[in-house]
Amino acid sequence: MRLNKYISETGICSRREADKWIEAGRVTCNGQAAVLGTRVAEGDEVRIDGELIGVKKKPIYIAFNKPVGIICTTEPHIEDNIIRYIGFPERIFPVGRLDRDSEGLILLTNNGDIVNEILRSENNHEKEYLVTVDRPITDLSLSMMAGGVKIMGELTKPAKVTRLDAQSFRVILTQGLNRQIRRMCSALGYKAQRLERVRIMNIQLGNLSIGQWRHLTAAELSGLITSTGT
Repeated sequence: MRLNKYISETGICSRREADKWIEAGRVTCNGQAAVLGTRVAEGDEVRIDGELIGVKKKPIYIAFNKPVGIICTTEPHIEDNIIRYIGFPERIFPVGRLDRDSEGLILLTNNGDIVNEILRSENNHEKEYLVTVDRPITDLSLSMMAGGVKIMGELTKPAKVTRLDAQSFRVILTQGLNRQIRRMCSALGYKAQRLERVRIMNIQLGNLSIGQWRHLTAAELSGLITSTGT
């Protein structure tokens, strides 16, 4: 098994984060500094920062309704980080992120494999948002948003956009560029005043209260695993 997969399956972090730790020289295998591509066999001793890591833990999947102001990071020194806010008794990490000023559904897990599958843009997994802007938005602007808007030097993928009222709309994306919706609105001359994610793939925010979390249901978990192939 590749080392990054081994590390992610212990629930410490995602494969991507494991690669960063390996490159930074924080990981050893059988007493030797690990490198990208190192393979781990049964009985091998893997340590991170000198601490031995153990066997694969039971998978954890939770849905959280993130409040505005909470930051989607596992860095303990950052105030208002999502992990400290939730206070879950086992080590978990967020799947992707919502920026500080956004609210709504975010998944957290200890399964690094599923993180990569959900975030990989070519898999076209849907994420649904409710957006309110600072002034009435035109039908033309909504149509342009649906067709693709140029931000950060690239054209966004086509999206499903439907009007809710004069200043609000629903948008379903299949990619997750940095602050994508806010940048799309800005490119069209609007400011996103409220941004709430209400769905990730087959998982709905539903009536989960702001600041609360819950375990995924068996049906949600089954659909998630089927969709990602993990």
